[in-house]
Amino acid sequence: MTDIGKAPLSSRYYLRKSRAMRWTVGIGLAAMVAVGLVLLFLLTQATTNREMYERNYARLFALNVVVASLLLIIILWIAYRLITRLRQGKFGSRLLVKLAAIFALAGFAPGVLIYVISYQFVSRSIESWFDVKVEGALDAGLNLGRVTLETLSNDLANKARTSALQLADTKEFNAALPLERAREQLGASDLLLWSASGQLIAAAGQSRYQLNPERPTQQQFRNARGQRAITWIEGLDDAIPGVAGNARILALVLVPSASLTVLSEPRFLMVSQTLPPTLVANALAVTEANREYQERALAREGLRRMYIGTLTLSLFLAVFGAVLLAVLLGNQIARPLLLLADGVRQVAAGDLTPKASLQGRDELDGLTRSFAEMTQQLAEARQAVQASMEQVNAARGNLQTILDNLTAGVMVLNAQGVIQSSNPGATRILRVPLASYEGQRLAAIEGLQTFGENVQSRFDSFLATRSEHGLDHWQQSFELGSAGATSTGRQADDTLVLVARGAELPGLQRLLVFDDISEIVSAQRSQAWGEVARRLAHEIKNPLTPIQLSAERLEMKLSGKVAPPEQALLTKSVKTIVDQVEAMKRLVNEFRDYARLPAAVLRPLDLNALVSEVLQLYASETSQVPVHMQLDARIPRVIGDTQQLRQVLHNLLQNAQDATETVDNSSKTLGVTVKTQWLATSGRVRLTVLDSGTGFPEHILKRAFEPYVTTKAKGTGLGLAVVKKIADEHGTRVDIVNRSFDGKVVGAQVSLSFNVENVALA
Repeated sequence: MTDIGKAPLSSRYYLRKSRAMRWTVGIGLAAMVAVGLVLLFLLTQATTNREMYERNYARLFALNVVVASLLLIIILWIAYRLITRLRQGKFGSRLLVKLAAIFALAGFAPGVLIYVISYQFVSRSIESWFDVKVEGALDAGLNLGRVTLETLSNDLANKARTSALQLADTKEFNAALPLERAREQLGASDLLLWSASGQLIAAAGQSRYQLNPERPTQQQFRNARGQRAITWIEGLDDAIPGVAGNARILALVLVPSASLTVLSEPRFLMVSQTLPPTLVANALAVTEANREYQERALAREGLRRMYIGTLTLSLFLAVFGAVLLAVLLGNQIARPLLLLADGVRQVAAGDLTPKASLQGRDELDGLTRSFAEMTQQLAEARQAVQASMEQVNAARGNLQTILDNLTAGVMVLNAQGVIQSSNPGATRILRVPLASYEGQRLAAIEGLQTFGENVQSRFDSFLATRSEHGLDHWQQSFELGSAGATSTGRQADDTLVLVARGAELPGLQRLLVFDDISEIVSAQRSQAWGEVARRLAHEIKNPLTPIQLSAERLEMKLSGKVAPPEQALLTKSVKTIVDQVEAMKRLVNEFRDYARLPAAVLRPLDLNALVSEVLQLYASETSQVPVHMQLDARIPRVIGDTQQLRQVLHNLLQNAQDATETVDNSSKTLGVTVKTQWLATSGRVRLTVLDSGTGFPEHILKRAFEPYVTTKAKGTGLGLAVVKKIADEHGTRVDIVNRSFDGKVVGAQVSLSFNVENVALA
């Protein structure tokens, strides 16, 4: 049954005692079941057969006292053994004491609570059975039954008198039909017409089929003659509840005679009416209840003592049985637990040698066997697991390092386009926390709907035609606009250009690799525009000076030699030519500045001082748009080129004033605001220019920094392009957004974020 040879010394004691413990538990359970049956029989007899209960109460009480005494002796003996083991410091003694105490309290506390409540209930409920109100209610019920029967009797007597008056002139030979009609009117069961000598004259109802119907006595005839009408009730004492016809009301009424002869014999009408079964049943129930109440009222004190005595014995037996079972079951539960505890200590110390186990059928014994098997399996698998884990961790670390350090984005999708995993490069490029969207479709992410749908379509097309072309991947470029600016955090000018490559993975999964080539495309576009600007500046600037000089010389030669009208036309034409040439020169100079912008010379500078210096030039202008300053005195020195940053301020202020001049006068009064701000969290300085204009259209906002993109009728579109180019030279981020209030655009905002002196030097 049990493997004892390999068990530790602390477990062998319990293994040798296993069979004795099982027998003890079995005997204890059998005794408790027997005691429980006796108590159940006792209480059942108390509620159903009080005489038998009283007759056997003393015998049962003595039996229960003997059983309780035996249980108390056994409990005291077990408690003494537990205390002795605890003082000797034997292994498992504390656990045994704790389990015994837990089980004992679990049985004792509810038992005492139920006893107190039951004692109060029994003692008070028995007294409530014999309350004055109960006795008064029973008397009232009896009186109510009597009054009801008297009322029914009087009512039947009155109706019988009325019917007797109707039969006064009826002859004896034709009295049957009027008698039947009277029975139907009264709703009675039988009507009989008797003579004074006791001869039946006529009958209606069931009585007409009887040969010898029951007739009234001579005394009843005399009483009816003297009182004109009498009533009485038959069959109530021996009535069967719920059965009609057992109890009835009889009325005997004197029928008045129309003839006044002395020899005429008086006639009597007897009416029989059956009592309702419900009324009879209620009357019998009230009578029986009153009788039992009076009997039990005489023996209520003895009844209360018997109930409380039985309840007290039940408490003692239940508590003693609970304590005994607590000790025995606690010992039975502790035996495998102690074996497991010893084995767990050895395993915790790193000892995975075979452990002792129990061969019983219960779950705890099975747990010891499972623990021994588990220990053996752990010992066999520990080395293999350690070796494989080292290999897996090394491979996983290498793969994770590669994915984390890839500049390209890597994403694994399933056949439905649901994101399975992604690397940090994908989050950085798309500027979306893809880790939080795992388990969702790429096309369901706000701002990436079009990209996800295009990728899914491209995969479907590739898989459909792969066998025809023999390709193992597809490649395509995508452009992501600013539709997702709110959800992704990208500013409106951040148009991403991605080159993506897709391939199929095992398990119907799909690999998507993509990279951001926006800067490459932007650099190529800027380089192309710069080349165009350089050529235009070269081709256009050369003819401008000869044209201007020729026009001025022509005016000088012809002045004073032509008539006044022609002189005015000459002057106007020459002025127009000179003005247009100057405009062309300014345009050529802007081309030249954009194409040949010198390299920035970065030095520490005071941005607030530079802003104040530039705004002094706008303070004296006659423009209708005022310029305001909001300078943060906390900002440190930034790294930049003074001349190029001055040009940035001029371009931004000029654009802001031009945009504000196009709106109504109320917005013009708000003017343009230049702000500097120290961002302590990011350690950078922000320069912001805000106007009160109409803002940028959505299609212009996406390409605002590209050359020759403008909303002004006379603009060249190079102002913001120059600002972007200078910002790139400074390593500065430039953002442009529309300002809104209550859902309405109220202007535009351009911000530049500069490195501070100590950060740049570090």
